Amino acid sequence: MTHTERIAILIPLAAGAGAVICTILIHGLALNATLNFIRRERRLGRAGKSFWTDLLIVARTISLALVAHLIEIALWAVLFVMCGGFSEFGTAYYHSAGNYTTLGSGGLIMTSEWRLLGPLEAAIGALMFGVSTAMIFALILRLVEVRYPDLD
Repeated sequence: MTHTERIAILIPLAAGAGAVICTILIHGLALNATLNFIRRERRLGRAGKSFWTDLLIVARTISLALVAHLIEIALWAVLFVMCGGFSEFGTAYYHSAGNYTTLGSGGLIMTSEWRLLGPLEAAIGALMFGVSTAMIFALILRLVEVRYPDLD
């Protein structure tokens, strides 16, 4: 591998690392907002009170996670535009959504200099979906424990 090839790999890796850090921060903020919401619902005595109340709590949690994912996809799309991979944000967002969800590129291909960003986005997207799933599962488990204390 030549010196030029090493630099060509390091630049996308550095840009991708910055986007990964931003993705984690955005998701962390969403998780913090979710935790604060759940704590407030519990403090007010609404958590575990009824099926419909619990359903609304779970729906809001899922909505917060979805918004975080959509913002994170947009962050990667902005990076794709800044790198010259796409000239239009809409196309970059579509490509980003395919990467982030590990669905695939949908026929869109990044320039060869920046294509390493696709697998990086797929890796962090899969991890963030795992974090969201864990949070939603923990919430549902907690709501069941509060509503049905006899299940211990």
